[in-house]
Amino acid sequence: MISKRLAFIFPGQGSQVPGMGKALYEENSIFREAFAQAQQALPFDLKDLCFNGPKETLDNTVYAQPCLLATSVAAYRTLLSHITVQPVFMAGLSLGEYSALTASGVFSLEQAASLVHHRGRFMENAVPQGKGTMAAIMGLDTAAIQEACDQAIGSGIVEIANYNYAGQTVIGGEVAAVRQAMELCLEKGAKRAVELAVSGPFHTSMLKEAAIQLENYFKDVAFGPWTVPVISNFRATPYETLEEASNLLVQQVVSSVQWEQSVQYMISQGVDTFVEIGTGKTLSSFVKRIDKTCTTLQVEDPASLEKTIQCLEEYQHADK
Repeated sequence: MISKRLAFIFPGQGSQVPGMGKALYEENSIFREAFAQAQQALPFDLKDLCFNGPKETLDNTVYAQPCLLATSVAAYRTLLSHITVQPVFMAGLSLGEYSALTASGVFSLEQAASLVHHRGRFMENAVPQGKGTMAAIMGLDTAAIQEACDQAIGSGIVEIANYNYAGQTVIGGEVAAVRQAMELCLEKGAKRAVELAVSGPFHTSMLKEAAIQLENYFKDVAFGPWTVPVISNFRATPYETLEEASNLLVQQVVSSVQWEQSVQYMISQGVDTFVEIGTGKTLSSFVKRIDKTCTTLQVEDPASLEKTIQCLEEYQHADK
């Protein structure tokens, strides 16, 4: 066992940006092969959209989810071809949970690309455009945020959607109720309350129809065994059986993402190094805010890949 205990973490929707994965694609055949596999399951030009946008299309949930998954899994396979050390856990934020499950072998890449393309469509169609929104609340404890949501319920549905870290919680629901809850949070002492540029109130009960459609879709999906334990967003602990996997993923659509709790669980199991694989450094920043003593690494381009490989090799050699 190595002295450093690793977790691989995968970003969720919102981290997409035109140009993502392009440099790794140009330099690495394993990355290109993974993109080609994902492309077989998708009805749009994956490479062109990831590399060139336009951003308005890439930001669309239906496209963002398969693009992010393909980029993360291709980057993971690229990293894996250069290292021998293994993580003790994998986890992902929302959509990133599917990347983690794919990296761990529960889904094939083609299967997962098609799955999240459909998931994006289910989520996009579940709530009429303009009816729902989300907002990030900074600098207020979750008990006060929950109280604000309870007080705003007269204006409509508003719920906690993401527990990112102690200083940032995301709420979602109907527009009027979310905006009232934002005002109440500011009155209760929040440092900031920022409405997010999203297409729907994800991870709230308003996505019930999407959950029903996803549950029906899973009836024809085969789940394979994992090679590395994967943390469930819904309960912040690892999947225990394949039989529960579809139910946990259905619950994830309409339930709060327990990201802070997931990271705390992995730390409690001895994880001290988190490798964010995919686009951006959002999850790395969350990890640092949860526990600044943790080491964070990234794999999103050739430079970060090389740095991460070097660090992981040093961990391995130091333990010999």
